[in-house]
Amino acid sequence: MTFGRDFGILEVTLIVLFGVLYLGYLMRVQFVNKAMKGKGNAVAYKLLLRTTYFALLIFALLGPSFGEMKREVKSVGKDIYLCVDLSKSMDATDIQPSRLSKVKFEMKNLIQSFSSDRIGLIVFTNDAFLQCPLTYDGNALNMFIETMSTGLISSAGTDFAPPLEMALEKLNDAEEGLPPTKAQAKIIVLISDGEDFGETTDAALSKIKSENIKLFTLGVGTESGGKIPHGYRFKRDKNGNDVLTQLNEQSLQKLADMTDGKYFEISDQRNDINRMISAINNIEGEMRGSKKVDAVNNKYYYFLALAILLMIIDVLFTVKVVKLN
Repeated sequence: MTFGRDFGILEVTLIVLFGVLYLGYLMRVQFVNKAMKGKGNAVAYKLLLRTTYFALLIFALLGPSFGEMKREVKSVGKDIYLCVDLSKSMDATDIQPSRLSKVKFEMKNLIQSFSSDRIGLIVFTNDAFLQCPLTYDGNALNMFIETMSTGLISSAGTDFAPPLEMALEKLNDAEEGLPPTKAQAKIIVLISDGEDFGETTDAALSKIKSENIKLFTLGVGTESGGKIPHGYRFKRDKNGNDVLTQLNEQSLQKLADMTDGKYFEISDQRNDINRMISAINNIEGEMRGSKKVDAVNNKYYYFLALAILLMIIDVLFTVKVVKLN
């Protein structure tokens, strides 16, 4: 027999409290007996009964388990790559405190929602870099997310092809040496403001679609646009005017449509992060393996039921604890 919890402070406190209160009750009965010159031998029966069901309640609280058995536990999950745009436009402040800051906050919520899945992180501008390979370690992912900034890698515009190609390659590499997996368990999430200046994105999308990998795009920004902080002022063009960067949702919508994926958005009017989490949850995970584990059944309710029965008997059947001579 095993127990679900250790004998601790709570149990000790309850036992001490029961003992003190019942001792006070016995002393009161003894005092009455002496005052009335009676006898109270019947109190011993009540003491035995109440001590028994109190002990059963403590036993039930500890969660006794018996009847050991073997149970098969299946490991099911998805492989997800998050591709995050770190171009200078992600510093725009049309989403407070900035587009990138908002993305970092929401990414932590997303990672927490998929703790049983492997998640990897790719950052990109016009080129892509693997920030973190597929892992179950949410703390490591959060650490890498905290280090993300638009100054992390050089920027010469934004190109969606490199991160998509890298994510596709890493997802395929992760399958080496493993049993065949279900294609629908592989997911790429592309996070950007949608300003794509690449010329080979369509080719990368064709590869993703041919391998039945789900592509979700998350647009960050507003239609009205925002200015990009640059030192103590905002970034300016050659004519000295402040640069205004706007969300290009059409570009991201196109990416999702071409791969039978979905487009989501974070703007001043909407936040689709929960919808995206639900959409990913609805994708069937792949079977990664199974193993046999020892399982026991918590049978606390037997002891609880017996204790309640004794309590009912205690209430229904009374005895005289003070008898006159």
